[in-house]
Amino acid sequence: MYGKSLPHHISDSNRRIIETSGPSRRVYQVWKGSNKFFLEGRLIFGPDARSLVLTISLIIVPVILFAIFVSQKLVDEFQHHYGTLIIAIALIFAAYDIILLFLTSSRDPGIVPRNAHPPEPTDNGNTSPSLCAEWQGSHGGSSSLPPTKDVFVNGIIIKVKYCNTCMLYRPPRCSHCSICNNCVERFDHHCPWVGQCIGRRNYHLFFMFVSSTTILCLYVFAFCWVNLKKIMEANECSLWAAVLKSPVSGILIIYTFIATWFVGGLTAFHVYLICTNQTTYENFRYRYDGKMNPYNHGCIHNVKEVLFSSVPKSMNNFRAKVKEDSAGFTSSHSLGRVVSPDMPKTSFDLESGGKRHTVAAEELEDIQSQFEIGASGRCDTQPPHSSWPRDKGNWEITHDMEALAAEFGMEHGYGDRRNMRGIS
Repeated sequence: MYGKSLPHHISDSNRRIIETSGPSRRVYQVWKGSNKFFLEGRLIFGPDARSLVLTISLIIVPVILFAIFVSQKLVDEFQHHYGTLIIAIALIFAAYDIILLFLTSSRDPGIVPRNAHPPEPTDNGNTSPSLCAEWQGSHGGSSSLPPTKDVFVNGIIIKVKYCNTCMLYRPPRCSHCSICNNCVERFDHHCPWVGQCIGRRNYHLFFMFVSSTTILCLYVFAFCWVNLKKIMEANECSLWAAVLKSPVSGILIIYTFIATWFVGGLTAFHVYLICTNQTTYENFRYRYDGKMNPYNHGCIHNVKEVLFSSVPKSMNNFRAKVKEDSAGFTSSHSLGRVVSPDMPKTSFDLESGGKRHTVAAEELEDIQSQFEIGASGRCDTQPPHSSWPRDKGNWEITHDMEALAAEFGMEHGYGDRRNMRGIS
């Protein structure tokens, strides 16, 4: 694993821990959100990605029924291969719809990387003292960060909130998704039908998916009526009799009519949002607060910005290897135990002179290294190292610390510390 040999001062037990540690991990393997990754981090889905199976079925099954039971009759009714063209268009449109669904659900919607540590508190004068006091009181006084900050967007003051989960102040139009557990740029909503958040990087794909689904429903709806009309003309019968002769046409008419109300209404709603440069989240929030939309620059400019502007590159490289010194993702080895930043710090009570001293687990590594240095010094004819205290009380503390470190090593099964037995 290591290209160079380990330093000689590292103990045998720690040397074995380092040499036998597993391969380096990647970002998607230690991701703190609720996302699901496939193809080694190349595809990112939401935690409810299983809903894609239902969504795909609701698209594919009606198209297959249409191609088998409805379009085959239209092939005989239309000349010059027009009937075949009707089937081909339906199948191509369905495939296009599925591709858009997959691209929408498998892409990073614009996740803002979370911080490993909270930002440094700054006094910018935008937060009142009473608000800060209330914020600290609600969090047990553990944070001095204000809950909001004021930023100017096109001359309008916008309050950006602090996210306790991601430990950052959310950029304007950014919101935290409770389902995916991520802050998402230009957060629109979390769509259960695609199993993914809809944000800055996949909103245009989502809109294309919804609008194409609406067109596909209208296409099947229209040609099912054409098929019934042809049956009525050929048999000179009523509509009900035609439905009995082609029940699939009647079922698809009802199904696509209901589906069009849903996806068609959703398409119309998002057309309005695009023309006014709003998100679904902002629409409900601004309507409630009665605020002006600072991002509205006119219909034409809004359409260009939302649908035709370049998609920004993802701020996350999910396949990147985790750095060893990264506090946000990696864990550190402390006497062979894996300790992550999110784990509670273990402490031990050390008794000396009738008093108990608390020693953190992270400090035991330093204690151990001091023991090893002291042991090597004892092997020579030189006096003990000057860094070690010579008075009786401090030597009692040293012996207690030796015993504690030895007990800690045996408890976790890392073998006897032979060099520690040399210190007595």
